[in-house]
Amino acid sequence: METVEIDLSERFEIAFNRIHKALSKMVRNVQGNIFSQLVAHGAKRHAIIRSYKDELFQFAKLRNAIVHEKLRADFYIAEPHEDVVQRIEEIAELLEKPVTALSISSNPVVYFNYHSSIRDVILAIHNNPYTKFPVYKEGSCIGILTSGAILRWMAENLSQDSINLTDIRVSDVISYETKHLIDFVDENKDIFAVEELFEKRHAHGKKLEAIIITENGQINEKPLGIITSWDLIEID
Repeated sequence: METVEIDLSERFEIAFNRIHKALSKMVRNVQGNIFSQLVAHGAKRHAIIRSYKDELFQFAKLRNAIVHEKLRADFYIAEPHEDVVQRIEEIAELLEKPVTALSISSNPVVYFNYHSSIRDVILAIHNNPYTKFPVYKEGSCIGILTSGAILRWMAENLSQDSINLTDIRVSDVISYETKHLIDFVDENKDIFAVEELFEKRHAHGKKLEAIIITENGQINEKPLGIITSWDLIEID
């Protein structure tokens, strides 16, 4: 069976239409269905659209030049460069199926109760590559416990070169923890929205220690994933 090769202009138009369809689903309450309006309005509410806004506007201009000047239905007057076609296809894929924050997060999350044994936390530090653990009290997250706080507690409570951890709880150590800024997002948030949260905090001179992902982004829900700035560096 003979394979029909699609030319670059047709590939570009197909990808553009895919993006237009994806924007129409994402952006609501916009009069009409004009591509540029969907981009402009969508960029105000969706980080993923905002990330590609300039490119999307350029694609719209190129699409007009290619499609509106067709000599006939199957003949394009101009043809885009292959790199441009590959780029618009890549963005179409991202808009159709954005990478969720949960997919790049550390999960399942190791977390502890306010009354958990500190020995369990130390064991978790030994068995895991990370050293930041959400702490919950009466069903709500009250912060993050790090290995640094445990070391500070140990340094102050070291007696005769030994420490008895038998009766020590997270509640005894949490006061040694530095106050960390954390945010919560729902499980459907994409990585662009998460990156933006880190950037906004940084722009205001604050360090966002971690983002905890829950079903609805609520502080009193079970953590499904946790993201630090290091996770974003790794995917970049």
